[in-house]
Amino acid sequence: MTPVVVAVLLLGGLVGLALLLLRWLGRLRLYRIIFEADTPAGKAFDVVLLLAIAASVLTVILESDPRLKLQPMIPFEALEWSFTLVFSLEYVLRLFCVERPLRYATSFFGLVDLVAILPTFVGLMVPGSQSFLVVRILRLLRVFRILKLGEYLQEADLLWQALVASRRKILVFLLTMVTLVIVIGALMVLIEGEAGGFVSIPVGIYWAVVTITTVGYGDVTPVTPLGRFAASAVMLLGYSIIAVPTGILSVGLQEAQRQRRESARDCPSCGCTPHDRDARHCKACGAKL
Repeated sequence: MTPVVVAVLLLGGLVGLALLLLRWLGRLRLYRIIFEADTPAGKAFDVVLLLAIAASVLTVILESDPRLKLQPMIPFEALEWSFTLVFSLEYVLRLFCVERPLRYATSFFGLVDLVAILPTFVGLMVPGSQSFLVVRILRLLRVFRILKLGEYLQEADLLWQALVASRRKILVFLLTMVTLVIVIGALMVLIEGEAGGFVSIPVGIYWAVVTITTVGYGDVTPVTPLGRFAASAVMLLGYSIIAVPTGILSVGLQEAQRQRRESARDCPSCGCTPHDRDARHCKACGAKL
């Protein structure tokens, strides 16, 4: 059989298996298992899926080592196809149990799910030694499976709220940094000139960014006493500036945590939290709040 036929048969089998699971469990129950983590079945599904994602990413990382790839005792290809089939089944089930499949398919995590499984199938359907490099590039996209982890990190929402709340302060800080590196870069061009490698203002700006972030590549360095004195001042300034975005984000996280505590409503019966402010009954046990 040709690779195209094999890919079609595999996809057909996955769709058939998904339909059987949908008929056996029911659409609503399947939706609660896959998309909700409040039930024991949902928690078990998330744990198993997280383990599969971690194992698949580890397989991709290890397979990139040519010494391990040549070991016949490590079935990288079999593991890859196993993970691909598992994630393909999960993707099909998600499409079947949601009310608007197209909306989920075009969402961020829907696209990530699709990108996680496409490279293996595309690599199967692109034969020939001349396209080997293309297939390798496509297979590298499997690393994007790690983005699926973000869907199950509850604290990511807290971090996002802190970033949104601090966006004006962060923007002011970035604008200040841009202005600062431009001024420093221009001054270093005037102080050092071409003798020190500062042939233009962009080169000076590049040096200022490298120095103020304490990276220090050393490809462009000042040679005059005044230039070295200015460089020392910029280095010390860089250490003090690093703490600014950390402080901004820390304040934003504290504020987001405070708002979460104020809005969280615990169930007096089972302790489930949080609930919406207008909720009257617990979403887990149904007790009155």
